Amino acid sequence: MFSYEYVTEEQLAGFDKYKYSAVDTNPLSVYVMHPFWNSVVKILPTWLAPNLLTFSGFVLLVLNFCMLAYFDYDFYASGEGYQHVPSWVWVLAGFLNFTAYTLDGVDGKQARRTNSSTPLGELFDHGLDSWACIFFVVTVYSIFGRGAAGVSVFTLFLILWVVLFSFILSHWEKYNTGILFLPWGYDLSQVTISIVYIITSIVGVEAWYGPIILKFQYRDLFTTMILSCAFIITFPVSLYNVFKAYRSGTLKQHSFYEAMLPFISPLMLFGICMLWVCTSQYDVIEKHPRIIYFLVGTAFSNITVSPLLTDYL
Repeated sequence: MFSYEYVTEEQLAGFDKYKYSAVDTNPLSVYVMHPFWNSVVKILPTWLAPNLLTFSGFVLLVLNFCMLAYFDYDFYASGEGYQHVPSWVWVLAGFLNFTAYTLDGVDGKQARRTNSSTPLGELFDHGLDSWACIFFVVTVYSIFGRGAAGVSVFTLFLILWVVLFSFILSHWEKYNTGILFLPWGYDLSQVTISIVYIITSIVGVEAWYGPIILKFQYRDLFTTMILSCAFIITFPVSLYNVFKAYRSGTLKQHSFYEAMLPFISPLMLFGICMLWVCTSQYDVIEKHPRIIYFLVGTAFSNITVSPLLTDYL
């Protein structure tokens, strides 16, 4: 493990000529979050390393995951007849999630402010982002759980994969166009999740039991929002941006095979995991869902680093 060559000499050489290019058009981000982050970064000491901010935000998400694992390991705590997660935990979860989101927003600004932006810093940031997907998705699942008013652990398994593929889709877009178009769904989801944590601490998980209208329940809204962000916003916009680059002749990859390479490993992982979950005689997804989610998220993050590295060639 310690002798494995994670970054090749060719990729290291590419770092010297690499230039970060990103576009953020999300109104929430542009008009609300960026002004807020600009204010926050001004109070940070200039000696504070941007990578430390990146890592600190990631650690807060891991802490949230571990905290909810302690109080709701099997995702039953929000169900009727079970001991619920204490209200203070939801308050802390909301605070930690929003703080992690804020640190993720200011790390790049701190790097530019201190003239310490590097391709390795970007790789570190996006590498941790790929791993962070598992932690905030699984943590927010505890609000609904898998009781009568929640969603099944297998449904959450599929939702997790939608989130993971949304992440790789944005970087597939950059792999082909050279520009990272920041997804709208990320900012919306992080602000919403933080607010929902606080609301849950006030009204209790029982507030999510009943339907919103007719038979449409809050769990359905939870699922619908995630799927809508992926299939109505992220997926079409990514395809449009890649197609636009193709039409303008600025596409970085010159064949369909090269263009689709970043999807091969994630699709193989998805197939293997799906086969395991669906054919397990032990019914592993029902008995150890949290471990399965962690395994999937960690393996996905590991294989996602390779297409990230190709950006520096």
